Amino acid sequence: MKYINYKIIAVLLTAGIFSTSCDSYLEEENKSSLTVETANSDSETFDQLVASVYERARETTTHYTSDLYYALEDLGTDIVTRRSPIQGTDEINDYVNMNSFTWAVGVFWNNQYSIIAAANVAIDNADKIEGLTESEKFLGIGESKFFRAWSYFSLVENYGGVPLILNPVTTGDVNYTRDTEEAVYTQIVQDLQDALDAVPVSPSAYGRVYKDAVRHLLSKVLLTRGYKSFGPSTDFTDAVSLAETVISNHNLVPSFAQLVSINNQRNSEVIFSYLFGNNSVSRGWGNSKHMLYKFRFYDYPGLEKTVQGLSGMPTPFYYSLFDDNDERAEATFARVIYATEDYTATVGGLPVNVVAGDTAIYFPKTAWSPVVIATKPYKVINPGTYFQSDGITNTHFPMFKKFDDPDVPFTQPDQSSQGERDMVMMRSGEAYLIAAEAYLQLSNTNDAALRLTELRSRSGLTTAVDPGDVDIDFILDERARELTGEVNRWMDLKRTGKLIERTLLHNPHAALNNVLTTKHLLRPIPQSEIDATGGSIVQNPNY
Repeated sequence: MKYINYKIIAVLLTAGIFSTSCDSYLEEENKSSLTVETANSDSETFDQLVASVYERARETTTHYTSDLYYALEDLGTDIVTRRSPIQGTDEINDYVNMNSFTWAVGVFWNNQYSIIAAANVAIDNADKIEGLTESEKFLGIGESKFFRAWSYFSLVENYGGVPLILNPVTTGDVNYTRDTEEAVYTQIVQDLQDALDAVPVSPSAYGRVYKDAVRHLLSKVLLTRGYKSFGPSTDFTDAVSLAETVISNHNLVPSFAQLVSINNQRNSEVIFSYLFGNNSVSRGWGNSKHMLYKFRFYDYPGLEKTVQGLSGMPTPFYYSLFDDNDERAEATFARVIYATEDYTATVGGLPVNVVAGDTAIYFPKTAWSPVVIATKPYKVINPGTYFQSDGITNTHFPMFKKFDDPDVPFTQPDQSSQGERDMVMMRSGEAYLIAAEAYLQLSNTNDAALRLTELRSRSGLTTAVDPGDVDIDFILDERARELTGEVNRWMDLKRTGKLIERTLLHNPHAALNNVLTTKHLLRPIPQSEIDATGGSIVQNPNY
């Protein structure tokens, strides 16, 4: 996309944005010297409007707002918990006192409607901007509908039925009501079908929406709707068909290590990515995923402060999912942390010089005895002690390296993360898992097992999956090994009816507080929305 002219965008977005609270939908003052008429007379305006949809979607994905990241994605599930000793309470991870004032649920709502507002402005102005060809309009509207559908998918799964806003808000009316889940899904599917018709077979530029990106999202939407009472009987069959088409067009990378290598970001498996790059102007906040699931390793001897960790840590259950010969483990997280500077350790009362490049911290897969640990010049952290303070850090665990971006400078979480890697949002590895899950729901465990076998084999797991072993837990375990940090785990568990069972079984903080119930299958509607509409937007049950 072209560099965004924010002056042009400001003119047309002034018409109104569905925001965190309804009393801020309208920005009455035109703060630009440009007029709407001037903007509409320039055909470039439309490209800028579509570019703004991409930009909002990218920026609200890499962080929700300053110092708030990924809170409603993996946290509070079976595979990610909060980074703290197993005590106390938390609204998001433990579900204790989650309510309509919980900050994350309000910010997430606002972000999704911000994307929807930008999409609506682009769609609504396509016929008003002069000099556009019909093909340019058709493409831009299709791209905008793709992102609108994606945001409504996030909203409907997190909050249930939400207001369907399909045009720019240009009046002071605050009498919004919630449409049904079924109606929202109908709109999502319609938007994606329109997008599929409009976008090209191959992207005009890397990072733009094209048919396989739409197919991938639509397959996941139909898979999700297929579980619901109002889902058409064809949803699982259609999800399989779409996923299989994506698979046929996007070959798996031969090894998982190659897949996640920083030197192989744009590979055959990638379907759609948000792009950041090394241009500080166009990069925006930057890709923050290199900060995922790390602890304060730099407080230990021999280690420099190279990257800050975001809140959250994988659960012990997550690490237990990997067989010894599963190559995804080594490519995803590090059991060895190497010294970045020389230091002196003490072994048996004697000084031992440790040089940069030697082991500084080691996480054995099975516990070492104190006798063996005492012979090592480096820190050994046994399984079973990840939540126990060792006098240096309160929590410590094998660190994620799947998204490492080693040339990026250290930044605090409330500062621009500056990450330059592409953020892969869709890849065919997930398409295999979508197909397998849809096959399972169609009682076709043979084809489900074939797809799972093929995906697992590229990670060193060459034994064929037995169709009799394929159930939803098998697939969820496989999704954890393959996709952690890439897709929304909370939505996966909710879709499959496993959120409560697996979270209480495997998330130690949630299990400690034991308050997760069926009401938490939806987040609370932000109180600001209820208040701004005078109660016409109603709260979810039991909040």
